[in-house]
Amino acid sequence: MSLPVKSQWFAKLDLDFDYANNGTRLKSVKRFGPLSVQKAFHPEGKKCAHIYLLHPPAGIVSGDELCVTVRVDNNAHVLITTPGANRFYRARDNLSIGDPTQIQIADLYLSENAILEHFPLETLVYEGADGVNRVDVHLTEKGVYLGWDIVCLGLPASKQNFVNGRFTQLNRLFCDDKLIYHDRISLNPENGLLSHPAGLAGHSVFGSFIIYAPKQHRTMLLRRELVEKIRARVSDLNAALFISITDINGLLLIRYLGDHSEQCKNFFIEIWQLARPSCCGKSVTHPRIWLT
Repeated sequence: MSLPVKSQWFAKLDLDFDYANNGTRLKSVKRFGPLSVQKAFHPEGKKCAHIYLLHPPAGIVSGDELCVTVRVDNNAHVLITTPGANRFYRARDNLSIGDPTQIQIADLYLSENAILEHFPLETLVYEGADGVNRVDVHLTEKGVYLGWDIVCLGLPASKQNFVNGRFTQLNRLFCDDKLIYHDRISLNPENGLLSHPAGLAGHSVFGSFIIYAPKQHRTMLLRRELVEKIRARVSDLNAALFISITDINGLLLIRYLGDHSEQCKNFFIEIWQLARPSCCGKSVTHPRIWLT
C-alpha cells in the first residue's frame, strides 16, 4: 500500500542574496512548509552574512522532501549553517516498492566573485532509514565555494548500528555549467559497502569537505602551498588515520572516515581556518550558534 498524500511533507526554501551598500544582504526569502531562516547576521562586518537554516521538526520521515535553493549574487559572501543536526528517521514499515523515500536537496548557485561557505551540522541517519541527500553547486571561474557534509550512520553508542538502512549521498559541482566533480555513495545491505574496505570498512561516520577557489588557486604552486599547510596541521592533530586530501584538477577534497562526528567537525574546522584566508582573504569567525 502506498503512502497517503497526507503522510508526505514537502518543504521548500528559496534564498536570494545580493551585495548592496557595501554589504551582503538577504534580498528575498520564499518558503513553503517547515523550513525557514532567521534574519541575516553580520558578526564579521557587513560584507559577509551568516545564515542559520531552521527546520523545526529536525528530522525527515518517509515521504518527506526538503529542498533548499540558495542564490548568491555578484560579490556577495554568505556563510550558511544549521543550529543542530538533521535526522533521517527510520522508514515506515508499510512502504512498498515505488513509495517515496526521505529526500533532502540543496541547490546552490554562485554568480561572479561570489563566495559561499556551506557548513551544515551533522546528518544522523537512523537504522532502517531510506534517505537521499543531494548537494549541487553551480559557480563560475571567479567564484569560491567551501562546503562540507558529515554523515553519521545509526546510533552505535545505543547499540543501534546501521545494518538494514539505505542512504545515498550525492555531491556535484559545476563550474561555468561544466560538471567537474561528481561523488556518489549508495549504502544498502545488498552492496556491502558498509563493511567493505573499499567502502566504509565498518566505520559509522564519514565526511567530505570541498574547497574550490579557481581564481585564487589558479596555479599548482598556490594549491600545493595550501595542501602542505593542511597536511602539516593534520599531522599535528594526529589525524592522518582519519583524513585524506586530494587535488582533483584544482578542486581540493578532504575526506574523513571514522566513528565520531564531533571529531570530524573539529578536524574540518581546523582545515577551514587554513583554507579561508587563502580562498576568501578572511580569517575564520565561528558562527555564534556553534557556541550555544
